[in-house]
Amino acid sequence: MAKTNSPKGRGGKKPTDAELEILQVLWERGRSTVREVLATLQARREVGYTTVLKTMQIMADKGLVERDETVRPQQYRAVPSQKHTQRQALGDLLERLYQGAAGPLVLQALAAKRASAEELAEIRQLLDTLEAEQGDES
Repeated sequence: MAKTNSPKGRGGKKPTDAELEILQVLWERGRSTVREVLATLQARREVGYTTVLKTMQIMADKGLVERDETVRPQQYRAVPSQKHTQRQALGDLLERLYQGAAGPLVLQALAAKRASAEELAEIRQLLDTLEAEQGDES
């Protein structure tokens, strides 16, 4: 994909809520045009073409998306991965609300919404792995 702009501050830019909504569409769909993103967003809520276009242009300037101008219509793709963005947002939340303490955050998350059996199994497996790693360090 040809980059047509040099992103400013590619590294630590946190997406706004509107930008995050667009990133979620791009993570689900992959490369997409503004109209394709618009159609997905309009299935959820009322939003205008120019609003989506302008937001995506700002996102390109921030380095959150890359625009391919070698094809018509132009296509956009998300630059940060979904996992990276989730970790960045979670780290911010952890610092702001829990002073960096992961335990209370996890307990609150599990108390707020019931986890499925699959999720609980994954959590148990992760805890087992973390305990084994801590045992190796001792």
